[in-house]
Amino acid sequence: MKLTILSTSDTHGYLLPTDYRDRQLDANFGLTKAATVINREKAAATGPVLVIENGDFLQGSAFAYYQAKVAQQYTGMTSVYNSLPYQVGIVGNHEFNYGKDYLTNAIKSSTRHFLCANILNDDGTPAFGDPYEIFELEGLKVAVLGLTTQYIPHWESPEHLAGLHFTSALAAAKKYVPELREQADIVVVAYHGGFERDIESGKPTEALTGENEGYQLLTEVPGIDALVTGHQHREIATVHQGIPTTQPGSKAAYVGKITLTLADDKSVLAADAELLSTATAASTEDLTPALLADNENVEDWLDQPLGTTEGDLTITDPFAVRLKPHPYIQFVQDVQRAATNTKISGTALFNNDGQGFGSTITFRSVLTNYIYPNTLAVVHLSGADLRAALEQSANYFALTAEGKIGVNPKFERPKPQHYNYDMYAGIHYIIDVAQPQGQRITELTYAGQPIQASDQLEVVVNQYRAVGGGNYQMFTADKIVREVTEDMTEIIADYLREHPVVKAETEQNFQVINSSSNSIVD
Repeated sequence: MKLTILSTSDTHGYLLPTDYRDRQLDANFGLTKAATVINREKAAATGPVLVIENGDFLQGSAFAYYQAKVAQQYTGMTSVYNSLPYQVGIVGNHEFNYGKDYLTNAIKSSTRHFLCANILNDDGTPAFGDPYEIFELEGLKVAVLGLTTQYIPHWESPEHLAGLHFTSALAAAKKYVPELREQADIVVVAYHGGFERDIESGKPTEALTGENEGYQLLTEVPGIDALVTGHQHREIATVHQGIPTTQPGSKAAYVGKITLTLADDKSVLAADAELLSTATAASTEDLTPALLADNENVEDWLDQPLGTTEGDLTITDPFAVRLKPHPYIQFVQDVQRAATNTKISGTALFNNDGQGFGSTITFRSVLTNYIYPNTLAVVHLSGADLRAALEQSANYFALTAEGKIGVNPKFERPKPQHYNYDMYAGIHYIIDVAQPQGQRITELTYAGQPIQASDQLEVVVNQYRAVGGGNYQMFTADKIVREVTEDMTEIIADYLREHPVVKAETEQNFQVINSSSNSIVD
């Protein structure tokens, strides 16, 4: 007998094959494509099939945003996911972005069984579904344990997490896997989290904060037959010490496939893991017509004009945007400061896909550049805190073998983390990449005066950073002095209604230099 385990993860509401930069439906990803691959694999399987949706499905695309914030309903999302043959659903960290009630209602309207063993209510009971479920599949007892990254409180608004307690996925697995081993033939762990170490060498690939515990699950919890992961948007399919594991990227670009070959006594004889690309798959015809009609409403909404530009606010080279002040980043800083009545602001260019603003600013251009539903928080920082934050951001840069300024590989692999490099407005500073890490901020002034370690400053950043997201330990929730609870896309839209013309201007307030070669970017 063979057991096939199919999974998607981090689909982020990308249902149709589009990235919403324009109206063309020609992207090499999308849930309607994944549905075709899943249905094909189910039909071809020679034994039982388990299908898992591994989290981060409610937020991420313009379609998902429209359903939550404009249509203000969740069934536009859940009805589509219900059309796929998922048996299991896992809670992802981005499921909380639109609030606990939205998530709870989405789960209630979903046909798959949600599992989560390590997000608990005040009384210690699982907050979202059961911790595990045992499925009877053609005479085979398959136990699935659901786990979610414990790090959500470091990113999410506290009001979205009221009454919830996040515990270690590793600790939950150590508790439940031995119990499931006694009750079931096969034990599968579905974890919305990733790997903190290189799977083969065991060397750390990130700060060991507990955000990702996948390597420990593989190596420290006896009795796991298969491990499904996500969260990091990596493309992983491997077998480590006999345990197959997958991580199928994002946006339904891949379907994870694990195959377990079983002996007559239902023990595992062999294991295989692979990723199935959805790029060339046709969209499932049963899903597409209704989705296309709803998607037209989204597309029309995205094309609503909000403002115009004078000068060039486009982005053609994202690295160049991070090297020197850019009008699009300046615009975001201005919006943040106006919304919070704050003079110092920090923000990031979140990924390398944003194109900035053309001559007309639409909802489409706002959402495809500012991709996260962040709120804003004003934090009270000392001068030492601010310098430490700038030094951590400065780690984004590294000198290449040729002595040129480039990107630190740690910000690109194994997971791109461009969103963890912040640029600031309202202060003047210089980053000298030739200096050792921790000593790269060679000038730092505010209102023409050097910032002292004991100075007290108010700084506006997004809520993710304000509570320490990105392992910025100088930011903590107790330093937040006020918040704006609307998400940034709404704040930007409101700002444009008052300032419908955006000029391509910057403060010219920071430089990135390489003093060893007298190279200055200004």
